[in-house]
Amino acid sequence: MASYKFHIGETVTLIPALSRNVPGGIYQVTKKLPESHGEFEYRIKSVGEVFERVARESELTKV
Repeated sequence: MASYKFHIGETVTLIPALSRNVPGGIYQVTKKLPESHGEFEYRIKSVGEVFERVARESELTKV
């Protein structure tokens, strides 16, 4: 069974897929989301934004 690669509170770099209009950069994982289309998703937040985003695990790397 697959497991999450990132943990709540961990700092990650977002490298969005080319088809998404999302700024890349440094984010913090705020919540683990269920698997969707064979891939885990996470809620992430940038210190420079007031809202959270959802990112696929393949779009994130450890800092």
